Amino acid sequence: MSLTLSPTPGEAPVPGGDVFNLDQRRAIDRARLDANRSSGLTFHVYVGAGGDDPRSIARAMLRELPDSGSGVLVLVDPVGRALEIVTGLQARRLLDDAACALVALSMQGAFAAGDLAGGIAHGLHQLGDHARRPQTLHEQR
Repeated sequence: MSLTLSPTPGEAPVPGGDVFNLDQRRAIDRARLDANRSSGLTFHVYVGAGGDDPRSIARAMLRELPDSGSGVLVLVDPVGRALEIVTGLQARRLLDDAACALVALSMQGAFAAGDLAGGIAHGLHQLGDHARRPQTLHEQR
């Protein structure tokens, strides 16, 4: 899934998406890849309609992914004003509900200021930082 853009209901899909320009898409994808690299988890972003129950939809989307156990799905519905961050079983060990709630709060602040792409990219960086495994340094004797 990586970054999936969905048109609002009733609209035809626009090649390349109409929500973000190319630079914004690249920034989000770069943030997603950085979070993957730093944490060992697999991050996915879906921007589109979340329906009546965005959390259930996000969970169903995550279950359909091949790496769902170590996956993190960020669902953003700009029209429905919904944001969901769902984690797989292994990912939950590194990203608890409190960490996800803090990141969601930060993202919502950016969204309220009109910066959808920046909020998503910054949120991905924060999630990756929270999930980062600390480097262990051992002394050789």
